[in-house]
Amino acid sequence: MNEDEAKSWVRHHFGVSRETQVAKFGAILVAEAEHQNLIARSTLDSLWARHLTDSAQLVPLAAAAGEGAWLDVGSGAGLPGIVAALLTDRPVVLIEPRAKRVQFLRDAAEQLGVGDRVTVIGSKVESHRPDRAAAIVSARAVAELSALMLSTVHCTDSSTVWLLPKGRSAQSEVDAARAKWQGRFHVEPSITQPDSGIVVATQIGAR
Repeated sequence: MNEDEAKSWVRHHFGVSRETQVAKFGAILVAEAEHQNLIARSTLDSLWARHLTDSAQLVPLAAAAGEGAWLDVGSGAGLPGIVAALLTDRPVVLIEPRAKRVQFLRDAAEQLGVGDRVTVIGSKVESHRPDRAAAIVSARAVAELSALMLSTVHCTDSSTVWLLPKGRSAQSEVDAARAKWQGRFHVEPSITQPDSGIVVATQIGAR
């Protein structure tokens, strides 16, 4: 998927106004790349395909989720968390332990007009104790699947939808996780990187 195709996908699925908001976030990301290493410089020329649309494709996969917050673990550059906030009307909780990135996420949310729905927690997810289970959990390049579930499961219940981009290792990580976790697992092909997969999991609980 090239850059024009990636932009068109967002426009087709979410409309011009939401695409414009995502583009604004892209500009904020590029500007901040001068000050901290949020995303690899080698990917700046393919920002939409590698990062923005790559994050946006998670939103339709969350269609069956109930009411409640979208919890993004290890948010870093706000991918996919900030993108999810721009493309949905849900409350979004971003978990990020690094102080400089926490400030970036808060500033970006305010600049984009979603600060009232985006909460940035400056800690590791193990320390987060939500009042209510998350409706959706996402995490991009954070940890191996079993380890991620172990650190995050206390923020979820059986109705939570997990959306976890895993690249080429998606199926192998699912196979390994089944030894420790019960639930429904599905690997959805990535629209931006055909050889990559997104783990979609529901009804998750420890064996």
